[in-house]
Amino acid sequence: MEMGSDEKVGLMRKGFEWVKKWVKGLVAKLVEVRSKAIALGKDDPRRVIHSLKLGLALTIVSILYYYNPLYANFGVSAMWAVMTVVVVFEFSVGATLRKGLNRTFATLFAGALGAGAHYLAALSGHVGQPIITSIFVFLLACILTFMRFVPSIKAKYDYGMMIGILTFALVSISGIQDDEVVLLFEKRISTIFLGVCVCVLISISISPVWAGQDLHNRIALNIENLAIFLEGYGSVECLKSLQDEQFTQEYKSILKSSGIEETLYNSARWEPGHGCFQFRHPWNQYLKIGALTSQCAFRIDALCRNLSSSNIQVSQKIQTEIQETCMEMSMESGKALRQLVSSIRELTQPTQAQIYTQNSKSAAKRLKTSLRSSHFWEDCDFLTLVPAATVGLLLIDVVECTEKISEAVQELASLAHFKSGKAEPMQIEKEKVQPNIGVSFVTIPISSV
Repeated sequence: MEMGSDEKVGLMRKGFEWVKKWVKGLVAKLVEVRSKAIALGKDDPRRVIHSLKLGLALTIVSILYYYNPLYANFGVSAMWAVMTVVVVFEFSVGATLRKGLNRTFATLFAGALGAGAHYLAALSGHVGQPIITSIFVFLLACILTFMRFVPSIKAKYDYGMMIGILTFALVSISGIQDDEVVLLFEKRISTIFLGVCVCVLISISISPVWAGQDLHNRIALNIENLAIFLEGYGSVECLKSLQDEQFTQEYKSILKSSGIEETLYNSARWEPGHGCFQFRHPWNQYLKIGALTSQCAFRIDALCRNLSSSNIQVSQKIQTEIQETCMEMSMESGKALRQLVSSIRELTQPTQAQIYTQNSKSAAKRLKTSLRSSHFWEDCDFLTLVPAATVGLLLIDVVECTEKISEAVQELASLAHFKSGKAEPMQIEKEKVQPNIGVSFVTIPISSV
């Protein structure tokens, strides 16, 4: 009996320890979730506001169920208003408008077609109705599904095509009478339209998030990241910086942003004029600038990989000859990009960026001349000079990308009618940077970045 009692006590103790351990793990998990939620909200407070806006929209459309006069008119179809809010309400105004208009017009168009198909199929009698209806559903589903593969249609109306297929199938294959089909269609389009209106009004009236503004800011931030890197490339500590993930993370983030920019663009072109962005703002020009920025980031990434994997040692003569040019190319390109960022954010003409761009092009031209000259290759190890020349050529590619970005921003300023910026006094002569004599060539391109 004593042994049995001891066993029970042991089991109870193990059970208590297991429960205690489980509770501690649960509390630790809840604390972790709480910390992540707070960090997520602090990272972008608009997420918290968006959650509250969605809750408000759902509360408003829920009145259809609780207010008897409205429920008597809509009945069970009030469910479509709730579903519309859940599906349509997006983070930005443009995304909400895009999905809302797609859902409304797709339901209207496909519902009318479905009612017509139902009526025509009913004329064929009880036996022929399922056959005719199946043919209509098959044809429309095939056509709309194929149209979803067209890139221009997929970008704008993919959601509408999907809703069109669903609405047509639901209306056309319903087994109710013709007059009830029309009544069902009227209730469905009314509740969907009501849900879309609630979403759009709340999205615009309460702390609106404009996709166009986010796209504008993202493009400026990406160019600024390039400018920071190129200006920092001229520092003496750049060799250490290249091995620092925090330093290289700036331009690497650009390589992952092309999909985000395209998403913002697809939403921005649905938005009405707001703030400084009027109707028919040239949003497609931002995609062009974003693509050129990504190309420049890829070239900088290739430059950094080349520097990190090479251990280049060249003569003092070669080092002295090209170090100053490389530093000037990098610094002037960084200054040009910095001026472009200021132009985009302040919506002004980028006139001053042209001077820095011309300076970087002149430096790149001098470097090309040096690389083509015969004395550059005399009495030097060919295997040593090739990596050094590769670094210079990659930096020349960065200068060319900077020039293209400058031209694209100038085109944006012209199309969007940016205001003329205030002229600031500046020296037109190229800024000279003293070479760091006595440092191996591995620091030459590094300090020029």
